[in-house]
Amino acid sequence: MELAKMEFKTPTIEDKEEIDRCILADDTRSCDYATANIILWSAYYQVKYAIIEGLFVSHTDEEGGSFCYPIGKGDKKKVLQSLMDDCKEKQIPFVLHGVTHEMEDEFREMFGDIYEIEYDRDISEYIYDREKLATLSGKKLHGKRNHNNRFKENHEWSYEPLSDENQLEVLAMLMEWKLQNCDPEDIEKHDEICVSKNSVINYKELGLVGGVLRAEGKIVGFSIGERASNEDTFIVHIEKAFADIQGAYPMINQQFVIHEMENFKYVNREDDVGEEGLRKSKLSYRPVFMVDKGVLRLKSEVKN
Repeated sequence: MELAKMEFKTPTIEDKEEIDRCILADDTRSCDYATANIILWSAYYQVKYAIIEGLFVSHTDEEGGSFCYPIGKGDKKKVLQSLMDDCKEKQIPFVLHGVTHEMEDEFREMFGDIYEIEYDRDISEYIYDREKLATLSGKKLHGKRNHNNRFKENHEWSYEPLSDENQLEVLAMLMEWKLQNCDPEDIEKHDEICVSKNSVINYKELGLVGGVLRAEGKIVGFSIGERASNEDTFIVHIEKAFADIQGAYPMINQQFVIHEMENFKYVNREDDVGEEGLRKSKLSYRPVFMVDKGVLRLKSEVKN
């Protein structure tokens, strides 16, 4: 199998069904392998993909050029060997990004100790118990319950799913949030807002689920996410609320879990990108475990 002849292309909404067939046939909780997430961020990370031997494989120019770990039901050893052979022929390093501990174990079983992997804490994903986020029970989450109780006491509030009826209001709220929170020169934040906007506009086509929080009739927060490859986990991709409204963030967090995640055991709230404030906030909700991710390289290609 010559990968040079494989057609790697930019994933679009039209490719969702094809990508889903591979991803939902496998078993990972990582947000890197969530179809809508892949499509929405592809332009910003220069992601291209191909279906090889029934497996989803993507490539990005990040890390000097790297592949995702093949996902789906197929001969992963054959595909990985072909990727390694193709890189060797082209005299470029073989690099895999977004590799979880489970993927590393699988790779080691197939190829032995031929690699080195470096895990990055900044991209580790936070996994929570769905029931705990819904009830906020226990002493450690007492502060979160208090924030929500104050919000309920201070506002005439309501929750509703994201729908065609409130879609434009959500987009207007997002633009207001952008004006309050984004430095015009912050490219990463601008990209995040574009992805958030596109997720709202295309939520149905992308199979996304959303939730909307109102106070005095005005939208003050919303969340959007999708099912993980592992069917027991829901991934929250986007959460926006007005920080000057006390309790808006913990309230949309809880209400989204209560109303949209009844059939899931775990909630993946993604990584903290190394931001100290975000890390403190995510840890305060008491994750039950983390999905660590690393970059895998062949030992023969690692420069000492």
